[in-house]
Amino acid sequence: MEKTKQQLAKQAECEARHQPPRSCLNHPVGGWTEDLPEKAEDCGFPPQLIWVNELNDVWMEIPRYMNLGREGIWSPPFLLFIVPILMAFLILLPEEAFYTLSIFLFSFVIFLSLFSALYRIKSVLFEPQGAPVRFNRKRQKVYVYGFNKSFLPWRRWRPVIKEFDWKDIHGERVMIQTDADRGYRIYCAVCKPDTFDVVDRFILTWTLDGIDEAGGLWSFCCRYMEKKPVPTAPLDREKPRYRTPFKNVKWPEYVARESSTAPEED
Repeated sequence: MEKTKQQLAKQAECEARHQPPRSCLNHPVGGWTEDLPEKAEDCGFPPQLIWVNELNDVWMEIPRYMNLGREGIWSPPFLLFIVPILMAFLILLPEEAFYTLSIFLFSFVIFLSLFSALYRIKSVLFEPQGAPVRFNRKRQKVYVYGFNKSFLPWRRWRPVIKEFDWKDIHGERVMIQTDADRGYRIYCAVCKPDTFDVVDRFILTWTLDGIDEAGGLWSFCCRYMEKKPVPTAPLDREKPRYRTPFKNVKWPEYVARESSTAPEED
């Protein structure tokens, strides 16, 4: 009887070991790989920032740079203009019906090309590059700088600021494996207080090459918000150069003050 119990226990242990990992969140992010530890001591990676805009005893701000080259964003509009040039040759054909159709297609592609060019140019010039996240360790708050981007380039694109309690944030790691993007990405799932019901989510970092970099960044954020000592030097001191002459990250005045001060300064 005792032997049977031991066999059953070993079998249960073996089955548990071979079960695929599951998230504790009710709605894990798409492509979920791992739930990140809640406490700094369980992270398993030395704390390390990738980039940093500001770091002090009250608050820190880290940028979120996309690692895809933005030079390519200029090429599609110009490539689209090749199509109308080719279609212009169709106008020389004698068939009257085909001539009419060519005119229509030519006009449509020209409109589409101009629309695409305007949209992409506006993205390059005005879309926030390195949209940051602020961590206030005194208030135990996290402020996320987002952007409401309309597909209509003539409409005004506005920043969207979100504020969360640190205790409601749970880290998720995702492994990206596509032809255009490979590496590790960290998401922050925001849950209802004292539950695992996800109500919102934001990206803490876009794709990083190494798991050590991703794990180190999450470890740093945990240690910082737990008011533990952290290294001050980021891994990469040189930020990706801007490709726009405009300062396109502007925190609202009240958010800028709240996110950078302690409660006793109110």
